[in-house]
Amino acid sequence: MKMRSVLPMRIAKYGYILLSIVFCIAGIAMLVVPTPPEKVIGNFFGIAMLVFGVVKLIGYYSKDLFRLAFQYDLQFGLLLLALGIITLIKPGNVMGFICISLGICMLAESMFKVKIAFEAKGFGIRVWWLTFSLAIITGVMGLVLVFRPSDAMQVMMVLLGISLLAQGILNLSVALSMVKIVKNQAPDIIEADYYDIKED
Repeated sequence: MKMRSVLPMRIAKYGYILLSIVFCIAGIAMLVVPTPPEKVIGNFFGIAMLVFGVVKLIGYYSKDLFRLAFQYDLQFGLLLLALGIITLIKPGNVMGFICISLGICMLAESMFKVKIAFEAKGFGIRVWWLTFSLAIITGVMGLVLVFRPSDAMQVMMVLLGISLLAQGILNLSVALSMVKIVKNQAPDIIEADYYDIKED
C-alpha cells in the first residue's frame, strides 16, 4: 500500500507556525514602532493574507491525522486570497478596509476555533482549553476592530497590533497542539486491484 506524502502536511504546519511568528512580531512592532506609511501597512497585510490563504488551502488538502486544525480552511483560504488581492489593489482608505475585513475574519475564525477546541477535547488533547481561551480573546479583538472606537491612525495601529498578536498566538497554539504528522499515514481510500474469477 502506498503511503500518503507528508510534504503538504509539513508545509501547512510549519507555514502556520512561521506566519504565526511573523504576525506576533508584526503585532509587537505596531505597538512599539512609530506609525509606518499607510501604503506599507496595506502591502504587508495584502501579502500576508495571500500567503496565509495559500497555506490554509494546502492545509485543507493535506489531510493530517486529526483533521481538526485545517477542516474549515478551504473557505477561509479562498476568503483570504480575495481580501489580499483587494487590499493590494484598493487605492484609498486601506486602514479602514483592513480593520473591518480582518475583524470579520478574526471573529468568524474564532467561532470555528472554539468548535475545534471542543472537538480536540473529545480527541483527548489536553491543551484544548488554551485554544478555546485564545479563540475567545481573538474573537473579542475582532469585534473591537470592526467597531473600532476611533479612526485615528495611532488608535488603529494599536488595535491592529494587539489583534495580530492574538491571531498569531492562536494559530501557533493550534498548529503545535492539533496538527499531527505521521510518516506512515495510509490514504483514506485503499487502492486495490480487482480480478474476475472465472469458474471452470
